[in-house]
Amino acid sequence: MAIGTVNPTTGQTEQTFEPHAEAAVEERLSRAHTLFPEYRATTFAQRARWMVTAAELLEGELPEVARVLTTEMGKTFAAAKGETAKCANAMRWMAEHAEALLADQPAQTAAADSRVVFEPMGPVLAVMPWNFPLWQVVRFAAPALMAGNLGLLKHASNVPQTALLLEGLFRRAGFPEGAFQTLLIGSGQVADVIADDRVRAVTLTGSEGAGRSVAEAAGRALKKSVLELGGSDPFVVLPSADLERAVAVGVEARVQNNGQSCIAAKRFIVHADVYDEYLAAFTKAMAELTVGDPFDNATAVGPLATAQGRADVAAQVDDARRQGADILCGGEVPDGPGFFYPPTVVTGITPSMRVATEEVFGPVALVFRADDSEDALRIANDTRFGLGSSVWTNDEAERRLFVDGLQAGMVYVNAMVASQPELPFGGTKASGYGRELAGFGIREFCEVKTVYVAAGAHDSGAIAGD
Repeated sequence: MAIGTVNPTTGQTEQTFEPHAEAAVEERLSRAHTLFPEYRATTFAQRARWMVTAAELLEGELPEVARVLTTEMGKTFAAAKGETAKCANAMRWMAEHAEALLADQPAQTAAADSRVVFEPMGPVLAVMPWNFPLWQVVRFAAPALMAGNLGLLKHASNVPQTALLLEGLFRRAGFPEGAFQTLLIGSGQVADVIADDRVRAVTLTGSEGAGRSVAEAAGRALKKSVLELGGSDPFVVLPSADLERAVAVGVEARVQNNGQSCIAAKRFIVHADVYDEYLAAFTKAMAELTVGDPFDNATAVGPLATAQGRADVAAQVDDARRQGADILCGGEVPDGPGFFYPPTVVTGITPSMRVATEEVFGPVALVFRADDSEDALRIANDTRFGLGSSVWTNDEAERRLFVDGLQAGMVYVNAMVASQPELPFGGTKASGYGRELAGFGIREFCEVKTVYVAAGAHDSGAIAGD
C-alpha cells in the first residue's frame, strides 16, 4: 500500500511520501539503540516536564492538529478536536502518575531488603491503526516514554502526516532526538524490524490478521508483545433500563468515529419485553443522523476512512440481505465522491451470515432479540471476540449476572465503553492480550526485577531450586 493521504471525503490523493529506505530505517534503529542508556537514566521529573510540554503543544495547536486527523481519516472535526484534547489529558495524567505506578514494591520476606523493581526494556515498536491516529499512539507512547523506553512508530500507511506530526511533537517538547521516531515503512517490513536485536518489544492495535502476524514474528524473536485487536462488542438492553438514554447512548456508541472503533457497540441485544419499543426508537434515531462533510458542524457521521473499508462493510451488509436479513435503514452505498456509508440497522441475523461472526467496521448496528436475561448473556458471549461490553439495567441481580458472566476485557454498566488513562484497556479471546493505560499498561513494557538482600551471613534465602 502506498504511503499517502487520500482524503476520504473526496477520494482524492492530497500528499504522498517516499517510504524510508533500508539505510534510513537502520539509522533510526541505531539512533534509538545508542540513546537508550542515556535516556533510561533520566529522571521521572525530567520526563514529566517533557511530557507536559508535549501536552501544552497539543492544546495550543489543537485546531491545526484536529484538521490533519479529519483530512486523513474522515472523522468529524468535533471528534478530531476531542481526540486531540484527550491525548493532552492522558499525557498530563501519565506525567503525574508514572513514578508512583513504577515505584519499587516491597515484599515481606526474611531478607533485609526484598522488593520488585520495574525497569525499562528499550526501544519498543508500535504498529498502529488509522482510526484514532493520534490517541492510539499516545496511549502507547506516553506510558512507554515515561517508563524510560523509546518509541518506534510504524503507523498506518494512510495517516503519514499524523505519524510525522507525532514525531515532531515529542522532539519539540524537548525529548532527545531518537526518543520517539516514525518509520515510514510498509507492513511487509514489520517482521524484520521486530527481529532486529535492538528492538526489545512490540505492540499492535489492529485487525485479527495483523495481530497474528505480529505475534508470530515476536514469538520467533522471543520478544514481548501486546495486542489490541478487533471487537464485536455487545450492547445489552434489559427491561429495567432507562430506555431513552439507552437509545441515545446506543446510537453514539455505534456511530462514534463514523462506526470505526474497536470498542464501538456492534451487537445490540435487547430483551423481548422491550425489544419492539427499543428497536423502533433506535432505528428512527439512526435514520435521522446527518451524513456528510466532516468539517460541517451539523454532520454526525463522516466518510469511512478508505475505499476498501467501505467496500468491506457494504459486502457484509449485502451478504446479510441476500440471506434474508431485514435492513431497517441505510444499507446502500450512496452516489457521489468520497467513501460514505449511511447508518444502518440490521435484524433477522442468522449464524451463516458474515455479520454474525465478523467485526463490522462501519456505522452498522446488528440487533438481536433475547428471550430473557440468560439468553441475552448467551448471545453476548457467542463471539470469538472479547474486547468491551455494555449492559443497561437498573436491577442489581442483572448487574451481577452480566458483570460476572460477560467474557470481555471491559464491562461498562449504563455507559458506553471508553478508554481513559485511569483504567486498563484490552481484551480477551481473539481481541488480543496485554493491557494499555493505567498501572497495568505502563508495566507491560518494563522488566520486572526481583531484588533480595540477605539479612545476615547465614541467611540462605528460599529453598534451593525453582
